[in-house]
Formats: sequence, C-alpha cells, structure tokens
Amino acid sequence: MNNTLQFERMTIKSYGEIYDMWNSIQGIGVSDADSKEAIERYLERNPSSSFVCYEENKLIGTILCGHDGRRGYIHHTCVLPEYRGRNIGKTLVEKALEELKKEGINKCHLFVFYDNELGNGFWNNVGWEKRSDLLIYSKRI
Repeated sequence: MNNTLQFERMTIKSYGEIYDMWNSIQGIGVSDADSKEAIERYLERNPSSSFVCYEENKLIGTILCGHDGRRGYIHHTCVLPEYRGRNIGKTLVEKALEELKKEGINKCHLFVFYDNELGNGFWNNVGWEKRSDLLIYSKRI
C-alpha cells in the first residue's frame, strides 16, 4: 500500500467533501438520512468506527459504520474509481470492524443495492456472506 495514504476517523468537518463523494459514486444511495445533521448525530453516537482515506489531501475513500449496542452496520463504503485495486476499501473495512470489536460488537451487517455489481463483488471478495434468509423492510416515519 502506498505510504501517502492517510486513514482518519470521519468527522463532521469533512462532511461537504464526503457528501459530494457519496453523490459521485455509482451504487451509493444518498437520501435525507445523509443530511449534515443526520450524519452529525450518527457520528456523535458512533465516534470511533467511521473512517475516511486521503491521498495528498484528496478524499479518496469512506466507510460509515456504527452499532446499536448489539450489531454493527456498515453504510457508504466507497473508493474513488481511479484509486480502486489498492486495498483501500479493504483497509477501511478492517479499521471499522476493529473498532466495533473493541466495543464488544461481534457481528456486523451491511446494505448493498441488489443491482450494484461492483459493490456486491467487493463484499464477496473480502469474505462477507450474502444472506438469502432475510428481507429488509423500510417505512418512512
């Protein structure tokens, strides 16, 4: 891995560039749950398990991760296309899971759109098990 990569905990101060990156990545679904206020609340509740990656002061990767006290959840794991293939995504995942483990969380779930071939391939390649026994239900409140 290149020594110029900097992995840091995600903070709200980088929200603008993080949000812009999420909007630019095919397969990442951005919604009102990703507003600055919502992400700030998420990071306050989960201050140690979300990370960003920079190279030469340019944001090139993110992982939004937290837990509910029982299970961990990963959202918005992405690396800019021109930086893929350098284990950046894998490192972001390892860092997030390491933090969850420190907090006593022993299982983590994540969400990938069914038709996101790149994302599904990534998670399969880094050893995650695709579940076929669960359905996700959502309701706007």
